[in-house]
Amino acid sequence: MYCCFLEHTWVLLRFNVQYCFYYEFKVAFIHLNVSLPVEIFSSPLAGDITQKGYEKKRSKLIGAFLPQAPGCHVKHTEPAWQQSSNMSVLLCVADVHTEAVQAALAKQKERGKMAVPMPSKRRSLVVQSSMDAYTPPDTSSGSEGEGSMQGEGTPTSSQSSINMENWISRAIHGSTTSSTTSSSSTQSGGSGAASRLADVMGQTHLENHSAPPDVTSYTTDSIQVERPQGSTTTSRSTPKYGNAELMETGDGVPVGGRVSAKIQQLVNTLKRPKRPPLREFFVDDFEELLEVQQPDPNQPKAEGAQMLAMRGEQLGVVTNWPLSLEAALQRWGTISPKAPCLTTMDTNGKPLYILTYGKLWTRSIKVAYNILHKLGSKQEPMLRPGDRVALVFPNNDPAAFMVAFYGCLLAEVVPVPIEVPLTRKDAGSQQIGFLLGSCGVTVALTSDACHKGLPKSPTGEIPQFKGWPKLLWFVTESRHLSKPPRDWFPHIKDANNETAYIEYKTCKDGSVLGVTVMRIALLTHCQALTQSCGYTEAETIVNVLDFKKDVGLWHGILTSVMNMMHVISIPYSLMKVNPLSWIQKVCQYKAKVACVKSRDMHWALVAHRDQRDINLSSLRMLVVADGANPWSVSSCDAFLNVFQSKGLKPEVICPCASSPEALTVAIRRPTDDSNQPPGRGVLSMQGLSHGVIRVDSEEKLSVLTLQDVGTVMPGALMCVVKPDGVPQLCKTDEIGELCVGSIATGTSYYGLSGMTKNTFEVFPMNSVGALISEYPFTRTGLLGFVGPGGLCFIAGKMDGLMVVGGRRHNADDIVATALAVEPMKFVYRGRIAVFSISVLHDERIVVVAEQRPDSTEEDSFQWMSRVLQAIDGIHQVGVYCLALVPSNTLPKTPLGGIHLSESKQLFLEGSLHPCNVLMCPHTCVTNLPKPRQKQPEIGPASVMVGNLVSGKRIAQASGRDLGQMEDNDQARKFLFLSEVLQWRAQTTPDHVLYTLLNCRGTIASSLTCVQLHKRAEKIATMLAERGHLQDGDHVALVYPPGIDLIAAFYGCLYAGCVPITVRPPHPQNIATTLPTVKMIVEVSRSACMMTTAVICKLLRSKEASAAVDVRSWPPVLDTDDLPKKKPPLLYKPSNPDTLAYLDFSVSTTGMLAGVKMSHTATSAFCRSIKLQCELYPSREVAICLDPYCGLGFVLWCLCSVYSGHQSILIPPSELEVNPALWLLAVSQYKVRDTFCSYSVMELCTKGLGLQTESLKSRGLDLSRVRTCVVVAEERPRIALTQSFSKLFKDLGLHPRAVSTSFGCRVNLAVCLQGTSGPDPTTVYVDMRALRHDRVRLVERGSPHSLPLMESGKILPGVRIIIANPETKGPLGDSHLGEIWVCSGHNASGYFTVYGDEALQSDHFTSRLSFGDTQTIWARTGYLGFLRRTELTDASGERHDALYVVGALDEAMELRGMRYHPIDIETSVIRTHKSITECAVFTWTNLLVVVVELDGSEQEALDLVPLVTNVVLEEHYLIVGVVVVVDIGVIPINSRGEKQRMHLRDGFLADQLDPIYVAYNM
Repeated sequence: MYCCFLEHTWVLLRFNVQYCFYYEFKVAFIHLNVSLPVEIFSSPLAGDITQKGYEKKRSKLIGAFLPQAPGCHVKHTEPAWQQSSNMSVLLCVADVHTEAVQAALAKQKERGKMAVPMPSKRRSLVVQSSMDAYTPPDTSSGSEGEGSMQGEGTPTSSQSSINMENWISRAIHGSTTSSTTSSSSTQSGGSGAASRLADVMGQTHLENHSAPPDVTSYTTDSIQVERPQGSTTTSRSTPKYGNAELMETGDGVPVGGRVSAKIQQLVNTLKRPKRPPLREFFVDDFEELLEVQQPDPNQPKAEGAQMLAMRGEQLGVVTNWPLSLEAALQRWGTISPKAPCLTTMDTNGKPLYILTYGKLWTRSIKVAYNILHKLGSKQEPMLRPGDRVALVFPNNDPAAFMVAFYGCLLAEVVPVPIEVPLTRKDAGSQQIGFLLGSCGVTVALTSDACHKGLPKSPTGEIPQFKGWPKLLWFVTESRHLSKPPRDWFPHIKDANNETAYIEYKTCKDGSVLGVTVMRIALLTHCQALTQSCGYTEAETIVNVLDFKKDVGLWHGILTSVMNMMHVISIPYSLMKVNPLSWIQKVCQYKAKVACVKSRDMHWALVAHRDQRDINLSSLRMLVVADGANPWSVSSCDAFLNVFQSKGLKPEVICPCASSPEALTVAIRRPTDDSNQPPGRGVLSMQGLSHGVIRVDSEEKLSVLTLQDVGTVMPGALMCVVKPDGVPQLCKTDEIGELCVGSIATGTSYYGLSGMTKNTFEVFPMNSVGALISEYPFTRTGLLGFVGPGGLCFIAGKMDGLMVVGGRRHNADDIVATALAVEPMKFVYRGRIAVFSISVLHDERIVVVAEQRPDSTEEDSFQWMSRVLQAIDGIHQVGVYCLALVPSNTLPKTPLGGIHLSESKQLFLEGSLHPCNVLMCPHTCVTNLPKPRQKQPEIGPASVMVGNLVSGKRIAQASGRDLGQMEDNDQARKFLFLSEVLQWRAQTTPDHVLYTLLNCRGTIASSLTCVQLHKRAEKIATMLAERGHLQDGDHVALVYPPGIDLIAAFYGCLYAGCVPITVRPPHPQNIATTLPTVKMIVEVSRSACMMTTAVICKLLRSKEASAAVDVRSWPPVLDTDDLPKKKPPLLYKPSNPDTLAYLDFSVSTTGMLAGVKMSHTATSAFCRSIKLQCELYPSREVAICLDPYCGLGFVLWCLCSVYSGHQSILIPPSELEVNPALWLLAVSQYKVRDTFCSYSVMELCTKGLGLQTESLKSRGLDLSRVRTCVVVAEERPRIALTQSFSKLFKDLGLHPRAVSTSFGCRVNLAVCLQGTSGPDPTTVYVDMRALRHDRVRLVERGSPHSLPLMESGKILPGVRIIIANPETKGPLGDSHLGEIWVCSGHNASGYFTVYGDEALQSDHFTSRLSFGDTQTIWARTGYLGFLRRTELTDASGERHDALYVVGALDEAMELRGMRYHPIDIETSVIRTHKSITECAVFTWTNLLVVVVELDGSEQEALDLVPLVTNVVLEEHYLIVGVVVVVDIGVIPINSRGEKQRMHLRDGFLADQLDPIYVAYNM
């Protein structure tokens, strides 16, 4: 939208008037003698433009929003200043703009209170950001926007009539938090709505008793989640959210607890439909199609006739005009050498130096001679005519610049004026360097003072700036130069087609281009300016603009010399000290002309009150360089309003439009006819956003007032063409890009022929395709139209254009609206950046402002919320992200403006460091794919028939058959492991079964067959005598990883008891880890506990009694003190199907599940592993796993006894002290097979990454390893296994040796790579298809591809089938479904306290609904697929690979699709180097992303937009809440798996102590 709200509100106490934006309701093109085209405009003076008429319109326009008592009429009194003023036309459009914003806010308020939850911030972050030693920002916004003075008047409070407290309903400040955990700056307690919601949920979900106990539910004893002891990364601290109130996670919804009020507030806010809802569901195909914005059939379309090209008046050839600019300089330098050319000022406003035309002429000759003859050698001069030279002069030294510039023209070298590089890393300086490099610049001319001020190396040399070519710095001061010989004289030619100078231009993306201007164009431009501005000899002109480029260069350096004018140059540094300086110089020198920007007029308004004797009657022309900017209207009007009484004539104000490519595009001519007011247009923003010009007929608030910028330049032709596509002429009521056909424009972008063609060689055509001229036109980069009487109106710039949802908006307009939001005291007015970023195939608007250091969090947040609403109400577009940064932190342009592309770059990199962020993806993102609707399920039979028809086999596979395998397995003849141990103790008593290593890599202890047997006997005696246990009693074994645990296990088997291994509490962390121990002991119904003396003591300690009720422990037996005698008789079970042991584990969803393992299953399991890994007594296997559950326990305790191999045991906790321990042991013992967990692998990858060379020198050799298996119950972490393989490849590790296993609760090991068989394969699947529960294979590297690694080879005796989890029908090959398993070593059921069989029968005894309905299967709860590969296994059969995708429990159903948390987390971790870990979960359809920050707290807010962007781009999901926490807050279990549900409960109960919580709107 070109919608521009003209700039902000000023308070001018002198008149007590607020000057604001121009609002009229019909387009009052107030040119009394101009007839308006019917198709665009209504009558020229729509209605009454007196004060009464204005009041009438005003009340009609915003009356609906003003509070009125019943029956009252609003009476408007005329202000005193109005009565005496004859400015009725100009003043009648005073403050409607801010009122428009207010009315838009009021309208939003009427829709219902939108309670936006305020972000939570840790106090340290709040304090830090406000207590920094701020310097007030240099608020001047230089070349780009308006600036502001520190002494600026504060806006009056008339705008504050909108009452804010109704707008944001804050969470109740209830919760008391201890001083140590200041979780946020505003503590949020439970709001009424939240607790009511929780109550409802509580009633709904409490009946589900059959589920395994939930470790995240805190019972009266405050039982807590399993937590890694001696956790895997040393930096991880324990989560800080130990004992929450009672909370149960039934079916994934927290119950009865204190849900954070802010989240509830967010949910309530988002329930309110903001935008029209997306059209309903689609019949889902593979593709998730993004919504394409359909054009609105009612949108306005251009209806006018085709425009005609506008021709400027003829360029009058005046006889005494010089034939070139150098000729003009020669003329004035010789005939009027004493005439003043330029006066420079010091920072006190005193004249510093007067450069006469004589001095300019002689010094320029001197510079020309020296650069041609004194650089390089006589034979090889460094510079020849036509070479490019950089001009590097500061803004306070126009005289030196002028001498150098004309010296270059005389020497016929090409000057390239650039900014002074202040540091090596100035914003945009690198791009300038690229320009210099591409122009082949080798010499830089500079002044003495500037040369001294440049950064120097210790040796005194000027370092090479980043991206810059190597330069010779040449000082142009006369005293440093040689005198030219008397016979040397520069060759002065007529203006020709050679390049005169190159002006740099910064593009939207920050790249810098050089616009070449030819000598003939330079002269013609000066002539055109002379004619249109009516310049005469010896006139005085005050110039506030940058003299190195643009309007300042054209008027103050070039045209002034052509006409022998006297320029008074006001440096930027003086303006900062004294904003009135330019007005004082106009009075002092009785200047006829002044060149300024809106900013300078605004500053003068703010500061003029102290001035008495101002007289501006000498001014005949005030050139407003940025008059084309839509918000300069208000500056011009306000300035005139104040200074008319000081002699300023209304017709003096002359806005102009210009661009680096087309030079001056149009300028308003100074007239003598003060009765002819300027042209005005009040246009509908809605129309502008669709590219058409519409009078604001409905008297809406969203209008844009434009002022004309005069007519086309003399000798030029202008037309308006469509902004994109072929350059076709626009219609009269259509906005387009202005194009100029003239000699006086740039001719090319230096060295870029393709871009030059598109910009400088444009041939506009009419609707039938015919060219309108044989000569090329130049694109100006300005958007606008030509109005009545040939007046040009500019509505925006191509660079500021943002196309959102098919509608155009202009960055300047958004800035103006933000500035009109009251009160402005929280941000600096000139320091607002607006740009768009591309997210999910559309532009998204980002607003960044500098916050004043004294504003509070709440003030800033309220201002941000109102800005969002104002922009939404007025522009009908949502802001994607609004960020506030500390003052003075946005990158600056050399003149103090905001460097937009650099700011955007910092935002996208996550280096902006905002102190407040508000994101609104829910409002803005309307092109998400439609939610998926589950189709009526096709019956399983039809699926099967369909698969057969399409030639797909049913997805089933099996490992080798245990029964048919002949081997000399002696252990097979025993039914029980206890018997195998007794047999080994008799036959091979001294064979070592177990070796335990300590952190130094030395043997801590070892066990032979007979030692283990004898120790187990003594433990059995102890259980019988001291524990008084019966057969079948349960015993909890609470031991650290080691030999004691193994002996205790076999002791239980010998005594006929059922062992349960339990991880001991962590001595440094009893409060968090002991409740889990207590819970397992209680849930498993253990009759007794066995442990070591140290842990015995720990269980009875003060800390333990603080954490749990120690009196309710069952008897605790200390196995360090064993009886001497052996039992009379060892127990032999009567039935192999009886219970051997219980395996308890905490799932990633926080559920504690114990499964029953029978003796049959245990023996079958050991046999299966023995065969798969080819384990024999002569083998050694290194195990670095936690021995408490799953395959880790089986490998640690059971396999060695069954197979007879030696197990080298390495407790994972020892790796924290010595990360190389595991690999050194593998190397030292020449181990062929080793097992580890992901935590161990990650520790080695991170901890040993830089030590591979030193390990090699210590003799570490991994070349003998054939299998290195990661034991896991999840999808293989392919990135980790690959980086591990790559890292240790140099130490001999074969990449194919690294593989993973897969197990779950119903079957502790389904797959395990083993020694023989094909290498694990990797496939790439389409992540989008996966969300629809489908598998589509794609090529590596294709968009949305996800690598999946096979989870190892299916174990002998295991059968697998893939079934539909809902219909229980079998699925075809390469179809995603639940993995079902049938095997002799399946667990026989859950061990639950309640004994409810419903859950058990479903999980452990499921049957297919179709096909083979007889086989009994166990459901793993994991989604995956089978794929028959081209590889063959040992038996010659084709190999079936199993790919695990993720757990059903973990998967999140969002928008009708199934998402796996790991995919989103992987995307998020990639976005920023400071994100070390991430976990996601959902809460009432809100996606919550928790990230751990490894960096300063100041970086926390940078992550919010990045996280939101990446999840939108890659997963088509909107993040509801982003939580930034410290390292170690995301809980991880012993297998290295994230405990997301536990994290969720901690978050909802406000226990995470987050650094920052952002609630996306």
